[in-house]
Amino acid sequence: MTRKDMSRFEDWEAEKIKDAEFIPAAEELEPGYQVARLRMLRGLTQTQLAEMVGTRQPSIARLENGSSTPSLSFLSKIASALNAKIEVKLVSLINKPA
Repeated sequence: MTRKDMSRFEDWEAEKIKDAEFIPAAEELEPGYQVARLRMLRGLTQTQLAEMVGTRQPSIARLENGSSTPSLSFLSKIASALNAKIEVKLVSLINKPA
């Protein structure tokens, strides 16, 4: 990805972050949003990433659009291909008393 392309993506992302509905939607689609973001920043198509991971493009598309829940092993392969790391966080669904 050229610096110009990266700037366009960063501009797009900066504009989207201003939208109050974007953040919750992006969080709901995690990790698909992060995969798409890193893939685009690396200048890769879904097909190119799929080839690097040893899968097919529809698998990447389903992950990115949130229609499938990836396994940790699949995410590990994607992280490796994108030169990234996986961070796992457990968040309580029960509110703590004040």
